[in-house]
Amino acid sequence: MTGTGGTGGTSISDPQGPVHSGGGDQNNTYYYSTGLREPLVRAGVDRREIVHEHRRRLAKCFVWPGGYARAADRLARPGAVVLLEGPPGIGRRSTATMLLVEASVQGSRIEELPTVREEESFEPSPDDRYLLDLSSIGDSDYPAAQRTLMSYRALVEESGARLVTVTPSGLEWMLDAELAPLVVHLERPSGRAVFSRHLRVRGVRFEYEQLDHGDLPHLFETAPMWELDRLAGLVVQARDRAGHGTSFEHWRDEAVAAATNWSQQVAGELRQHRGAEERALLLAASMTSGGPADTVLSAAYSLLGVLGHPQDETPRLARAGLGEQLEELSLAREDDGRVRFVRLAYDDAVRRHFWENFPDLRADFRDWVGACMELPGLGAEGRARLVARFAEQALRTDRPDDLHLLIERWTQPSVQGRLRAEAAAALELGLSHERYGSRFRSHAYQWVTAARLAPDLARVLTVVCRQVMAVTHPEQAMVRLRHLALRQENPEDIKAAARSALLELARGNRGLYGRLVHRLLPRARPADGGLDVLLALLDPAELRVHPPWQAFVFAWRAVMAGKPARAWSPPVQRWLAALTLRQVGEEVLNALLLAAYGDRDLLNRLYVTTCDWADSEPVDMPEGLRAQCGARARTADRFCREIDLAQGVGGLSSASGARATREGP
Repeated sequence: MTGTGGTGGTSISDPQGPVHSGGGDQNNTYYYSTGLREPLVRAGVDRREIVHEHRRRLAKCFVWPGGYARAADRLARPGAVVLLEGPPGIGRRSTATMLLVEASVQGSRIEELPTVREEESFEPSPDDRYLLDLSSIGDSDYPAAQRTLMSYRALVEESGARLVTVTPSGLEWMLDAELAPLVVHLERPSGRAVFSRHLRVRGVRFEYEQLDHGDLPHLFETAPMWELDRLAGLVVQARDRAGHGTSFEHWRDEAVAAATNWSQQVAGELRQHRGAEERALLLAASMTSGGPADTVLSAAYSLLGVLGHPQDETPRLARAGLGEQLEELSLAREDDGRVRFVRLAYDDAVRRHFWENFPDLRADFRDWVGACMELPGLGAEGRARLVARFAEQALRTDRPDDLHLLIERWTQPSVQGRLRAEAAAALELGLSHERYGSRFRSHAYQWVTAARLAPDLARVLTVVCRQVMAVTHPEQAMVRLRHLALRQENPEDIKAAARSALLELARGNRGLYGRLVHRLLPRARPADGGLDVLLALLDPAELRVHPPWQAFVFAWRAVMAGKPARAWSPPVQRWLAALTLRQVGEEVLNALLLAAYGDRDLLNRLYVTTCDWADSEPVDMPEGLRAQCGARARTADRFCREIDLAQGVGGLSSASGARATREGP
């Protein structure tokens, strides 16, 4: 992080997320990766609305890179597959997202595909839109990733869906000749336009010539798109700190200084403060900035303990007090007792410096953050900030396994559930990361399929799959929730929560409904709970889509054959009531008949169930329709005649006749 006069050029530290600046119904699923400080889970806010909010912001900020129009033209054709190629930092992933959004139709889904095919079958429909991000794939894994891409391509072309793939930079020479015609090369968009768009979207007023100053022109030519987004955010922070009465030039200069100069300032400060206690206090303050002063001090002592630093034998009263120590490090203790850095975003630069310049201590920093979770003065908000700040550095320095390890530690039985929220936050941040999100989804799959799974980790996975992954990657969430719901060793509360989340997903999407049935049928046995999930899936009470009828028939067949009639009769009767109210069509009767066809005992039980429903009090009807019991009788009579025909016998021809004996033909 140096100025333009340095040998390394100008760069901006601390990326906040992958937003490329510039420019529903139940089946709508929009993928969008958030930044580390923009969690998908917000109290009291619908998660889909958050995803849509990010998509709207991307659309407002997006500036077309060179090659965008050609890619959009190709993607307009049914079954199109487009590969985006270009240097890193120009917004390739955001470009892919915008291409898919603009190629969408009402009711379509946009979803990211895994780089490694999982157990689910891939069955795209013409309205589906897919993103495959291979940008972080290394040369050793690229051949296998291309084979996966080719398998996706064949199915997308056959179905008429659309697929946009982001290829890894620097590996163009490894691209299979069969895929070469699909490549569109992207060129860097105007950095000035990108930065300007971000400022305007954030409500910052400025004159165009005010951007021709200092390091800004160089940044416009060289900085990645997410760094320009970050810089615009710093301008807003500077404005809010100083008040709106100051000028844009003031906010601009403070933001550029925070983005480009603080690394030199931190390095110089550490040369002046070489003592372990001073440096520990500085790092602790940067990680717990905004927390109480005594918590900052406790965190510093904890760091020294983790590093095995010998204790200072000088009596405590003979050493500098906390206020003096903070002042020497240019830290402010405000009136509320909380510690903050005076300079804008200086805490970010301190964290970055320690992770960059002490790589041999990164594992110790991880263990220290884990130990800090038990500090009594930190509080829930402080722990959340600490998790986010650690995740930012761990992922920036290519150490996602540090987060995996902490998630496992925080969900061990010995922790007794105290850090479940922090584990969930860490997992959410990993899943939301542009580069490592796919790795965290794969790790989640490894966890749910492992021989042993800690109960609290299972609870965390259930919550995050339901609230985060289900919004951005519903099919992958469904796979993991199914394992959690059917895992025999899981406690009942975990299985119930996972089953509820699984059903919520499938009940709102016909494709997911069909795929869940497909996966459950081979193992739909009472012992593992698969039949219970199918039975709940067949109940119309909370179903929000018309089920795919082939899967509907197969599910009914399995449930009728594997569960007693007293279990499946109530949902059958609710379907009959829905048919009577004209909420569903005659295909319901056909599906039930097909499910029982060829099994005389099942047909008899279906017959009796229908008769019982016709005679029962119509509590499932609105008050105004209860008197119209004739409608129920007509539905029952029609269905019983169909059952007679399926049996191939004369027998009783109406439900009214069968009610005398409560037996079918």
